Amino acid sequence: MKTVDTLVLRIAYEEWNPEAEHAIVLLHGWPDSTRCWAEVAPALAAAGYRVIVPALRGFLPTTFLKPDTPRTGQLAALGRDLVELVHALDLQQPVLAGHDWGARAAANACGLAPGIASHLVMMSVGYGTNSPDQTLSLAQARNYWYHWYMATPRGADSVHHDRRRFTQMMWDTWAPEGWYSAPEFEATADAFDNTDWPEIVLHSYRHRWGHAPGDPAYAGDDATLNPAPVLSLPTLVLHGGADSCNHPDGSAGKEHFFSGPYQRQVIPDVGHFPQREAPFAVARAMLDFLQSHAKTTSHRA
Repeated sequence: MKTVDTLVLRIAYEEWNPEAEHAIVLLHGWPDSTRCWAEVAPALAAAGYRVIVPALRGFLPTTFLKPDTPRTGQLAALGRDLVELVHALDLQQPVLAGHDWGARAAANACGLAPGIASHLVMMSVGYGTNSPDQTLSLAQARNYWYHWYMATPRGADSVHHDRRRFTQMMWDTWAPEGWYSAPEFEATADAFDNTDWPEIVLHSYRHRWGHAPGDPAYAGDDATLNPAPVLSLPTLVLHGGADSCNHPDGSAGKEHFFSGPYQRQVIPDVGHFPQREAPFAVARAMLDFLQSHAKTTSHRA
């Protein structure tokens, strides 16, 4: 993997088709790694895009540059990390596409730096769902049991000392049975062996619900993102119809947050990991959307 330094991170990333003019940045979620794009990235590269797949803060091989930087996981920080990555690589209005945490990072980057991207693709989350006072059904609160669990000492102990069994439970319950192989989970979970991973994970979920203070370095970004800004770039939302982590209803009815072209597609019989469960459908949906809205940007694949 290649690396590039931002203000606080040494970000590791994989790259396909580096000479292409228009880039797509693919961001993984939690609990996952860059491996989740293994089948989508080559398809996008074959269509003529430069594809960049970074590891988020807290996930190997990405590391912090300084030992005294707070290991915070607040969502504004993830968005700022992406803004800094785009600048560090001198990308010109790339497509920003993300799943789960990565979707939040991509949308937040667009909110923090309008014009930074040509298109936005979000998978498995609804926009405008970062606030601790958001409306939440009891059924969705049940799905989020792990959020509340990580707010307790017992949950923190699981994250620190039993992270593989804890995260594998998410893989076992967030998508239809039998969707992954045990060796693939183990290979993915190697990314969780970063010493920063537990603190970033715990802080991310605790801060999201108001159980932990934010890093003051991102106070301005937090203010910019709350309430969620209206985004003007073309946006595609993909959601698995069988997602039992974030129910597909959570991404419905968000059109008012977007002043530009907006599409939402629910993929039947797919759970929380569309790019793993249905990679070719995801790549096709992305390419169709980018082609249909290519006139909104001066960049071409």
